Amino acid sequence: MNKAGRAEGRPRVVRVGPVAFGGRAPLALIAGPCVIESRAACLDLARRLAALARREGVGLVFKASYDKANRTSHTSYRGPGLREGLAVLAEVKRRYGLPVLTDVHSPEQAVAAAEVVDALQIPAFLCRQTDLLLAAGRTGKPVNIKKGQFLAPWDVRHAVAKVESTGNRQILVTERGVSFGYNNLVADLRSLAVLRATGYPAIFDATHSVQRPGGAGARSAGDGRWAPLLARAAVAAGCDGIFVETHLDPRRALSDAENALPFRELGGLWRVLRAIDELVD
Repeated sequence: MNKAGRAEGRPRVVRVGPVAFGGRAPLALIAGPCVIESRAACLDLARRLAALARREGVGLVFKASYDKANRTSHTSYRGPGLREGLAVLAEVKRRYGLPVLTDVHSPEQAVAAAEVVDALQIPAFLCRQTDLLLAAGRTGKPVNIKKGQFLAPWDVRHAVAKVESTGNRQILVTERGVSFGYNNLVADLRSLAVLRATGYPAIFDATHSVQRPGGAGARSAGDGRWAPLLARAAVAAGCDGIFVETHLDPRRALSDAENALPFRELGGLWRVLRAIDELVD
């Protein structure tokens, strides 16, 4: 039977490098560290993710940010910056053959990043920024629009239309939780069907959905133990891909430490998610 929530038909296929999202493609994975902490750490994790993808037959896109521009405090670690970060991501592609996705925060960054990465990501807080969406769309690269924590799922169509206005139809839309009172998010899985009704693949961000923005005073907190549960529920609801931030030792992560999935748990979770996807497809 069709995946749940696909009453309007399957979304179009969007390819990030060789990885397909939507259509009849199997569940795909976007994974990596929240931020590039160092060249060595990023390459080490990418190597492990590439090995996992080969071993498990995962369609995997590597994600890492060169700059976390929306940290709670100006004293928090942001990343190596655009130039150094893109050099690291280029090395990930060259060494391990993984397609790469990264955040962009300005039209100028979109142009520069598009020369290196396979897909551009619009951060949730910036999903209404018209100039950024247009610049990302004009690069011709796939654009992953993360739904703002403040946004109703049916309003994402306006962000999608901005990218479409450039002639770009390579779009992903990602659910990452919605604000629920202060310092808390909830995941409304009904939104996956609403996002898919745009005609584009819907991705579920399991690790950011368990974030507690600003919940630790000068930084965000979270409860990563719930991320696998929400990922399983999202796949059962019929999403086209899962997004997880992962780290070899989340306790030492420089960003989103409480949310990140320990890498050692990713393989087991993936096998469960794939089994669920096969049941509902």
